[in-house]
Amino acid sequence: MAADHETVTCPFDFSEALDFDPALADLMQRRSPARVRLAYGDADAWLITGFDSVKQVTTDPRFSRAGIIGHDYPRMTPEPIVSPESINVMDPPQSSRVRHLASQAFTQQRVEGMRQRIIRLADRLLDDMEQAGPPADLVQHLSNKLPQQTLLDLLGIERAEWPRVEESLQQLLVVGAGNKEAAATAKADLTAYFAKLVGQRRNSPGPDLISAMAAAREGEEQLDDRELAVMALTLALSGQDTATCQISDITYLLLTRPELMQHLRRRPESVTDVVHEMLRCIPFRKGVGIPRVALEDVELDGARIKAGDFVHVSYLTANRDPERYPAPHDIDLDRPIAPHMTFGWGGHRCIAMPLAMAELEVAIGRLVERFPGLRLAVPPEELRWDTETIRRFPLELPVAW
Repeated sequence: MAADHETVTCPFDFSEALDFDPALADLMQRRSPARVRLAYGDADAWLITGFDSVKQVTTDPRFSRAGIIGHDYPRMTPEPIVSPESINVMDPPQSSRVRHLASQAFTQQRVEGMRQRIIRLADRLLDDMEQAGPPADLVQHLSNKLPQQTLLDLLGIERAEWPRVEESLQQLLVVGAGNKEAAATAKADLTAYFAKLVGQRRNSPGPDLISAMAAAREGEEQLDDRELAVMALTLALSGQDTATCQISDITYLLLTRPELMQHLRRRPESVTDVVHEMLRCIPFRKGVGIPRVALEDVELDGARIKAGDFVHVSYLTANRDPERYPAPHDIDLDRPIAPHMTFGWGGHRCIAMPLAMAELEVAIGRLVERFPGLRLAVPPEELRWDTETIRRFPLELPVAW
């Protein structure tokens, strides 16, 4: 094997504020895909970093997500986060069918119909923060609660059940090896819980997302109970993930980069474009997600990927590809809008992206509008950042106004 294909050990454990992982930055500089070894799994993987190459892997049927099932595939957590039945490890045409049916619950039109509920939830949380008075922890008051409460509310889960469901979801995201058993138990409990909910909604549908997905039809096709339960779990987990971190991360940038905050205050109508450019640049997670496996030999960027090899893509590096984004490490709020990969790409792009965007627009928009004097209550260097999970976010964000 060529020298530049020697295996690089990648803990991907860098978590200093929102600085870019130097290990990923180094791997980006290589002219050819690198071989990487992650903390868990019994094999190495190829790492693909450039925008166009990531796009190819995520859309090429020769690279299979379903092919990883039953293998101890290379990953960052001791217990695989994803269920074997999840849409995240299906290939077309099966995944296309499930995605098409489930995405009927997340059309732009449906999400616009949900926006008033999201605004009400956000305003209630910001009322509580205002009453608590400064300094208040924005993570506890807004970031942790809004996306999770939005999804639990939209899934039609009783408010009394929220704490139990939230605790189980949190267990799935911890990276420590000692958490394997607790994560497996939490996953089994949640799957059973959502299976029971699906049964109830089939019998008496309501105005919730589970009922909407149960009612989705494409000719004779519809989601079966198991698919619905796993989809509900996947959505609940996503409420614990991207939008939660990103409310904190975007607010952190606004509070530590005055020119960004000034732009948003001057042009509040630009919130969607501002959020997209920040999402492109923020390293919202560590390392990589779920790999694919090559079903046949493929030549890619000068590397010969053999059938059976695992292949990871990095959306973080693709988002900073200089051939696609001039000065890619800068947050440029006047940058012409070009789609980014923060919500994934191809057949595994997040179907709930319209909902996540609505949550971020509401959270950031309402926060900036309601607290014109918002500022960090501690020096930035005193903030503590998450080191326990695969995500990148401040554990607390004390703010004053």
